[in-house]
Amino acid sequence: MAKNYYAVLGIAVSATEDQIRRRFRELARQRHPDRFQGSEKEQAENEFQELTEAFNILTDSDRRRVHDFEISRPAMAQTVDQSDKASRVRAYVARGVKAYKDRNFMAAAESFDQATRTDPENAQAWHHLALACSHDKRFEARALAAIVKACDLEPMKPSYLKLAGRLFAQVGQAERAEHYYQQAVTWGGDDAEIQQALESLRGDRRSRFGFFGKVGG
Repeated sequence: MAKNYYAVLGIAVSATEDQIRRRFRELARQRHPDRFQGSEKEQAENEFQELTEAFNILTDSDRRRVHDFEISRPAMAQTVDQSDKASRVRAYVARGVKAYKDRNFMAAAESFDQATRTDPENAQAWHHLALACSHDKRFEARALAAIVKACDLEPMKPSYLKLAGRLFAQVGQAERAEHYYQQAVTWGGDDAEIQQALESLRGDRRSRFGFFGKVGG
């Protein structure tokens, strides 16, 4: 990574040549090696050399232009990398959606899994992965883990919470199912399907418990 000579002098990238000169004179007086002794003198010599190098580069228009380009490259590279990652995620999700519509749930899950691996913070990809995996009982655990991740990333998304409620209800985890359903209502408003699911969960619970507690307990 290129050394940032603006940081060495403690000035803004937009600093004028006069500002650079004033700042250099100020620091040169403070850090001149003649003001120090022993180990501190050696450190001051190194710092003074770095200050001088920064001054020489930033007061030369051509060298400053090259320097500006060099320190901007990491940011440019990061922008390109983020853009490329987003494009790959969109492609994986689109491929997964097509496979899902064709009812090829295994292929859909594989594509959504690739999307989550490319961008682990993409809640939509986790939601889609959970939905695809939910069609095969062998992947129930994977579906549950995926929808929990989606809800963790976007805890106010009613559609994610609703799916979480349904998936946990399917595996018999009534309390967690009820929790997610209630959260879905909190953030999404009344939903007849959710209300019906909640009534079913509560009815199942009543059928397992007598008036004074669990039947046979």
